[in-house]
Amino acid sequence: MSQTVYDALVIGSGAAGSFAAKELTAQGLSVLLLEAGRAVTQDDFDPARKKEPASSINIWERARATIKGQPIQARAAFFTERFSHFFVNDRKNPYTTPKDAPFLWIRGRQAGGRLHSFGRVLLRWTDDDFKIRSRTGKGVDWPVSYDELAPYYAEVESCLGLYGNKDGVETLPDGIYAHPADLTPAEEIFKKEVEGRWPERRVVSWRYIAPDAERTPKPLREALATGRLTIRHDAIVRRITTDDRNGRATGAEFIDRLTGDVENVHATLVVLAASPIESVRLLLNSASARHPEGLGNSSGTLGRYFMDQLPCLAFGSFPKAKGWAHDASAPTDPFYNPSGGIFIPRFGRGDAARGDFDYQGSVGRSPTPGDQPSRLAFFGFGRMLPNADNRITLDARRRDAWNIPVPHIRCAMYDEERALLAQQEETMIDLVQAVGGELEFIGSPTGLKEMGRGAFPDADPFSRFMFRKWFRKTMCVGAAIHETGGARMGDDPENSVLNPYNQLWDAPNVIVTDASAFPGSGIAGTTLTVMALAIRACRNLGPILRETRRQSTATSDAK
Repeated sequence: MSQTVYDALVIGSGAAGSFAAKELTAQGLSVLLLEAGRAVTQDDFDPARKKEPASSINIWERARATIKGQPIQARAAFFTERFSHFFVNDRKNPYTTPKDAPFLWIRGRQAGGRLHSFGRVLLRWTDDDFKIRSRTGKGVDWPVSYDELAPYYAEVESCLGLYGNKDGVETLPDGIYAHPADLTPAEEIFKKEVEGRWPERRVVSWRYIAPDAERTPKPLREALATGRLTIRHDAIVRRITTDDRNGRATGAEFIDRLTGDVENVHATLVVLAASPIESVRLLLNSASARHPEGLGNSSGTLGRYFMDQLPCLAFGSFPKAKGWAHDASAPTDPFYNPSGGIFIPRFGRGDAARGDFDYQGSVGRSPTPGDQPSRLAFFGFGRMLPNADNRITLDARRRDAWNIPVPHIRCAMYDEERALLAQQEETMIDLVQAVGGELEFIGSPTGLKEMGRGAFPDADPFSRFMFRKWFRKTMCVGAAIHETGGARMGDDPENSVLNPYNQLWDAPNVIVTDASAFPGSGIAGTTLTVMALAIRACRNLGPILRETRRQSTATSDAK
């Protein structure tokens, strides 16, 4: 393997890496993909793992996972033992944070990455996200607009076959949908009540993909079918190698997770798609004589402007509807629960309460006796502004199981975020109560507010006690699992890491295609935008490949 020079090396096989591999192999390139985790098989999706939790808080599932080495992963808001093997072991993969700024880093290391555990909701962003400085005077504008990304959004949606509807919402552009998505009867009532009271507040169905029965993500399958993709699992990359004469990447050095052997691979292009924190960590750990502060860090901004989205969680009931209903929009999967729900986008411009937040949730989807009010649940996502002091650095005092320095993550809220989070929570309370709903609690990094019968009123006293005790550790920054930034793209190499096509300014044959490239946090899920940017960046690589080959030839001739 060490003698082969691939056209492209892709690091990571999740949302970004899978589409990078698909696009590059479609161009006729030979591609090596390095995945830190294991391959997945049908055994990972054993229906026997699909068990009802002992209680709605599933405290015992979380406790067992903690004992097995997942004390961080078990804090994810919707953690379940069924998916525990799709999350890392925290003892082997530690990280550090400031004592006054905890961060919840939820991650998975296996073929497909977090595509096996995310909610499968894929939403387009708008220029409210890409051109935020032009709109509000805050943050920074992206070097790409919605109109530029729209064709790539459409490509991803067409490839994956989304469930969704044409809703005509100004703040949530319609996409390409292969199948319609339904609402439950309770959600239909909720939608009518909300939109009847506030015409500028829209309630729409999720736009999502159903579980893939093949289990290997479709773009990876298409890349493998070309015969031009080689996948090496259990390959923990510790640094990208570079040529000290021209600063360009030459490949990567990795540790075989099973044997501990160190190996080197060579490629003309390197695509970094390991997820934001891991990608920044790897760039920082790839320091060399030519890149003394880390690969791509001549501006001093590598690791800076790291963000998540502002999370809040609310549960309650909706007495205007009774019981629950099964959504049959997508085929039943033996391992996963049915997808679907409602989404309340950023309010329209005519709404006085418009804010940079949205809500994803469900009404009448949780099993409930037919004579009882339908259950409701919402998760809110709010905008976080880029701040230079929120950053990822290397903690030289701590190392992971492979002796690689761990990331130190600082991601703190400032006055702007606290004010927006307060508005986000107050708006959720007012909205639900105004249409006849009854909240039992709402909580965020600022704390837990109980109402009515309190949080999980039907759970046992011990579970309720533990829920209250550990709430702040569960609902801290990072709980949204939409982390972004750290290697942001921009128009100016003085204040950004990547150019408008995701290339490192300092090493143009390296592109970073995961959400570390994002200059802003947005307020909807990041996955569709990651996939679209990956295609766009990789499609721009033809000229880069030719130039890199020309430089390599010139360097060889000069020897």
